[in-house]
Amino acid sequence: MRQIVLDTETTGLEHKHGHRIVEIAAVELSNRQFTGNHFHYYLNPERDSDVGALQVHGLTTEFLQDKPKFYEISKEFLGFIIDAELIIHNAPFDVGFLNRELNLINLQALENYCLSITDTLKLAKDLHPGKRNNLDALCDRYNIDNSKRTLHGALLDAELLAEVYLAMTRGQESLLIELEHLAPIQYSVGNIVDNFDLRIIKATAEEYAQHQMILNTIARENNSKCLWKKIETEDLGEVELMICRKS
Repeated sequence: MRQIVLDTETTGLEHKHGHRIVEIAAVELSNRQFTGNHFHYYLNPERDSDVGALQVHGLTTEFLQDKPKFYEISKEFLGFIIDAELIIHNAPFDVGFLNRELNLINLQALENYCLSITDTLKLAKDLHPGKRNNLDALCDRYNIDNSKRTLHGALLDAELLAEVYLAMTRGQESLLIELEHLAPIQYSVGNIVDNFDLRIIKATAEEYAQHQMILNTIARENNSKCLWKKIETEDLGEVELMICRKS
């Protein structure tokens, strides 16, 4: 299974107010393992960052001036995430910004290119209700080294989030490993029966008579053909009707 852990940095908090993406990064996982493949660009947002956003990511207008615009990397980006599960922390935020960028260049929404989107913030809240579940808190909780995270950076954050996600969903990995190494189950009817303590109850004379009446009825309705009567007569002789019950 192919998964892409994704993060963005932006000029502000509201894409509806015209804010844009300044950095985008995505890290690839395959069967819950890092492949070493990643996607990463700084982008020219064609506007300044809010003071608060600049304090978070430190990407100045001057630094971003000669960087590509989103439309220039859009084809490569969509090719990287195509048909993969996207894993994003606080997914509505990043997806909102990405969909605005895609809309500006007349492309379909992100959901039309990926297989699905998993929000790790929602997952963390379900696992740890009432606790802090930002990326730093989750790194501390799962003993993941985030000492290099002095400022928010999309690539570093995507790599940390990938480790957090794997730690949060470690049970899934164990299940996959168990399924891969589980020996095929061999069924033996004989062994199953042998494990039961059965007692045999012989049919009473009345039950045997009812049994014979049923066989006679079957024979009459089938031109005197009744397989059970044939077996009794030719192979077994007189057969006692027995009912097996588990004791």
